[in-house]
Amino acid sequence: MKQSHFDAIQPICPVCRRDEQVESRLKLNHIAARSGNEIEAGVLLCERCMREYPIIDGIPVIVPDVRSHLSASLIHILWRDDLPDVIESLLGDCCGPGSSFDLTRQYLSTYTWGHYHDLDPEGDPDQPAVVAALQRGLDHAQPAPEGIVVDVGCSVGRTSLELAKTGRMVLGLDVNLSMLRLARQAARGEVRYGLRQGGLVYEPRRFAVDFPDAARVDFWAADATCLPLRSGSAAMMSSLNVLDCLQSPYDHLTELARITATGGRVMLGCPYDWSPAATDAPQWIGGHSQRTKRGGDSAASLRALLTPGAQPNSIERLHILAEQGAVPWRVRVHARSTMHYALHLLVAEAR
Repeated sequence: MKQSHFDAIQPICPVCRRDEQVESRLKLNHIAARSGNEIEAGVLLCERCMREYPIIDGIPVIVPDVRSHLSASLIHILWRDDLPDVIESLLGDCCGPGSSFDLTRQYLSTYTWGHYHDLDPEGDPDQPAVVAALQRGLDHAQPAPEGIVVDVGCSVGRTSLELAKTGRMVLGLDVNLSMLRLARQAARGEVRYGLRQGGLVYEPRRFAVDFPDAARVDFWAADATCLPLRSGSAAMMSSLNVLDCLQSPYDHLTELARITATGGRVMLGCPYDWSPAATDAPQWIGGHSQRTKRGGDSAASLRALLTPGAQPNSIERLHILAEQGAVPWRVRVHARSTMHYALHLLVAEAR
């Protein structure tokens, strides 16, 4: 965690904000290890409710239920990226398909390729879909007021690093510690991961990257439905391919509206790949109840949520400025499997 980002952003306790509507600022209570501006290990404290939030491998974990999150994230906390390739391969064979080790490698393969394949000397030179979608959003998101940019669901970090080119301070947020660790590694100039070929077979990939504005970016672990950020503190917010991966998509939208400053911009993209494993069907935005006037269409349902007065639970503060219905989004599963999505992209202004 960058000390400069912590001081400028002034994070708040997500539990006090959620349960009591009080924005209680977190204190840097203990530093166990630091290197210059980077705090590698330590503890943040809410002096109001006395909850502690750890800083692990330079990543502050500021989620409402820290205990459950850390317990469920042990594989990510203990994940090593210094093992020889042959040992990592052997571990993959021993743990087998469906293991937490295998699933973590699959996620890192899919997302890292999707963010950085154009920078790999032996990779795909085409612009990553995530970067192209972000640029389309930025085309409609200017001008925005001065202030920080928040990239919710930043995954392995490419969008956050691209947003730094705007010259602003950027905060990348995600809940997956393995992905955030890889994002920090990329910001420091190297991408290292296993590229899945099929089954349990992975090709080791390691290459240098250069992001001149990386010093403007920091990466934190946070829940997209309960963010540790002050109301009206962000000039711009990005949420690409996140909405259909959350327990409560509606709570995520209200958080985007709360945190964005007046006149600020929100870039929101989703392919509506709803799954009960991530979101209970009643919480989906569309995708069901096809007997309603919108026929269960997710894009129409989201549009109504962001149109003041369109329905009783519309989010009044966000007003749509631009919309694109089918932005290409390509996801690599393994060497012989690629999924193609059509992302619904919206840009809204907070008023």
